[in-house]
Amino acid sequence: MGDNVTTDTRVDVSMTVNGDPVEARVDTRLLLAHFLREEAELAGVRIGCDTTSCGACAVLLDGRAIKSCTLFAVQAGGRTVTTIEGIAGDRSLHPVQEAFREEHALQCGFCTSGFVMATIELLDTNSEPTEDEVREGLSGNLCRCTGYANIVSAALRAAEAMRSAGKGLD
Repeated sequence: MGDNVTTDTRVDVSMTVNGDPVEARVDTRLLLAHFLREEAELAGVRIGCDTTSCGACAVLLDGRAIKSCTLFAVQAGGRTVTTIEGIAGDRSLHPVQEAFREEHALQCGFCTSGFVMATIELLDTNSEPTEDEVREGLSGNLCRCTGYANIVSAALRAAEAMRSAGKGLD
C-alpha cells in the first residue's frame, strides 16, 4: 500500500521548428499538430480531422510531408519540422506559395498550407511532374471548396518556376 506510483506522462522534447530550437515538456500523447499550434503558436498548422483524412495539418518532417495529426510530438524529438510559416524568405514567398497565389488555388484557405507543404515535397522528389502525378501526389489532401483544377495548375506552375530558378526549399 505504501508504493508511490507516478502517473506523470510528461516528458521533455526538443526539436528544430522552422530553423529555431524548441524545447518543451509535453504529455506523451500530445499530437505534433497540437504541439505546433498550442506550444509553438504556429497557426498555419490546421487541424481539420485528427484522423489523417484531410491533410490540412501537413508539415515537413526532415523534408518529408507528413500529417502532423498522426505523430506524437515526442516522436519529432531531435528532428527538423518545417511549417508553412518557415518556408518563405525574409521578404518573398516560396515559389509554391507564389504559384498558389497566381493560380488562385484557394478559396477559404483552410487547407492551403497543407497543400503547399505536400506540393513542396512532391516537387522535391519530382521536379517535372505530369498533371496525373500532381493529382496522385496531392491525393492525401482534401479541399472542401475547390474543384482542385487551380491547385493542380499551381503545382505545375511552381514546378516550372522552381526548375527555372534552380530553387528548392533551401
